[in-house]
Amino acid sequence: MAEGLGRTVLYRHRYGRVWGLGDRSSPVVRTPAFISTEDDDDACKDIAAFHCKQTRTIPARITISTHHSLIAPAFDRPGPNMEASVGHVLPPSLDEANAGESADSGPLLPVSWQRLHHDSSLLDEDLQPSIVVLLDAVQLAAQPGKLVKAIQTLKHRFPGALLWTPGLGGPDNVAVLAWFGVDLFDTSRVRLALSTGHLLTSYGPRLPVGDEKLDMEDALHRYHQVIRSVQSAIETGTLRRLAQQQSLNSPRLVEHMRYFDSLVRTKVDVLRTHPSGIDTIEFMAQESHLDPEVCAWIEFMTERYCVPEGLDHTLILLPCSERKPYRLSKSHRKFIEAIASNGCHEVMVTSPLGLVPRDLEDVWPAAFYDIPVTGDWTGDELERIQSMTQSLVQRHNYRCVINHSGVEIDLDGIEVIDTRQGESSGARTSLQRLKEAVNHSKQEYELRRRKGESVNMDRFKSISRYLYGSDGWLDGCRIRGKPPRWRIERDGKQVALWLFDRAGFAFSKEAISSLFEHEILPCIHLKSSIKWKGDLHLGIIDSYDENIRRGQDLLVLQDEKPIGLARSLAPGWEWAGTPGRLAKMHQKI
Repeated sequence: MAEGLGRTVLYRHRYGRVWGLGDRSSPVVRTPAFISTEDDDDACKDIAAFHCKQTRTIPARITISTHHSLIAPAFDRPGPNMEASVGHVLPPSLDEANAGESADSGPLLPVSWQRLHHDSSLLDEDLQPSIVVLLDAVQLAAQPGKLVKAIQTLKHRFPGALLWTPGLGGPDNVAVLAWFGVDLFDTSRVRLALSTGHLLTSYGPRLPVGDEKLDMEDALHRYHQVIRSVQSAIETGTLRRLAQQQSLNSPRLVEHMRYFDSLVRTKVDVLRTHPSGIDTIEFMAQESHLDPEVCAWIEFMTERYCVPEGLDHTLILLPCSERKPYRLSKSHRKFIEAIASNGCHEVMVTSPLGLVPRDLEDVWPAAFYDIPVTGDWTGDELERIQSMTQSLVQRHNYRCVINHSGVEIDLDGIEVIDTRQGESSGARTSLQRLKEAVNHSKQEYELRRRKGESVNMDRFKSISRYLYGSDGWLDGCRIRGKPPRWRIERDGKQVALWLFDRAGFAFSKEAISSLFEHEILPCIHLKSSIKWKGDLHLGIIDSYDENIRRGQDLLVLQDEKPIGLARSLAPGWEWAGTPGRLAKMHQKI
């Protein structure tokens, strides 16, 4: 990569990343990290990853250096040192103007809102900076939507670069900015707060209390602790929670979060298809109901979900449970006992996902989310459930709906049987009404019990359609084994394992030809000249599917022939220029 800055992604959570700087086997610095300026004291410079100097010339020039040995591949001397002219930076409100001297392009890339709009050299494929500086970040933050738009544009254009937003970061917003994708943070706002007699904390500025000191040493310690918390949150997949907490420090931060969510909903490749080592996704606040994971689930259920074949006679709406998957909870064991049939289609009513069919209760995010349970529903939640149920019924052939969810459902032209009648779902009388309603449906519509293997195959086909958009690879297969690890076999040979902990299938070599034939997985094309020996990185890749999702299985091709499988470590937007491993070898023919 440009100027030899050694870096690799150690952890990632959406746009938030922990970069290891230096030798990838033993990095000396981790981001998010400090970048010091000439106004900082020695204590800050000592712990900073980089140091920035700016000249007073016109146009100004900036130099970024480091006392760490970060120059690949030897890492035997301090550096690299990078310098660039910042050009003439006009206010973001003058984005239509295109005047003045442009900034330099290279390992250090200064960018402004105006430059993003007018400088075509930013599209040069050979431009692979190490550090990108969003010069007018403070001004962009004051204008609705512009900051997150600029940051996201830069992240997708230069995924291998560290991003710095000068003068914007502080202990009160570092989690929010890291959630957007910012990697480097300075102390400008901390020093400004101290100059006015305030402490800038993780909860915003405040006056000192008691014997608290107004000094940079104490302020730097507070800041450093918040950065460490952000690093930990990225590693554990809890950065969204931390960012939401910090966003409440100001209305402007909440505004930025909402604009960001709106943008990310259009970028399906930043979503995860399964946990990838993260235990749960949290929907703790109402704002998190706008999360792209929720929107993607609702879109799938509303537009593309298909009920297992022959199961759309009787729809049973059930309440969710705290335990996931739902069938393992005490309440659902009672429901299953009362229903006493696998010939009905069971669908859970829940927030914020709306509806979760029994055949998809094992997938991400349905089996891996946490939400506070109060028993109260907002108007938006009720409207979502009603519209999703209406869509489900309209696209299938249900003749009866048994509603045991406790949520009022109105459907035109179809019988809806309320088995709760104001009682709790586990009450003896409500369970009896559930049993009687199912028995009525059995007699009325001649529901038939499915064999155990048929139930499993229906479930895995439904999961395959959710994960891959097709279930063709399962043709001719049989299900063997026992929960939670089912074996999927064809002609007595194992083609896949179902692994609940990763909410997906682990394919064997036997599956490769079928996956290729049915176009199930995204494809990675390797260069003809290389011999594939290990994990995937940019140097050996000729082309790839741009919609790759993190944790997704990939089909590896060479000369248009399948040669193996890999598992993505990074979403598709990172593949354009991120150094280090992008996917891990899984199978090789």
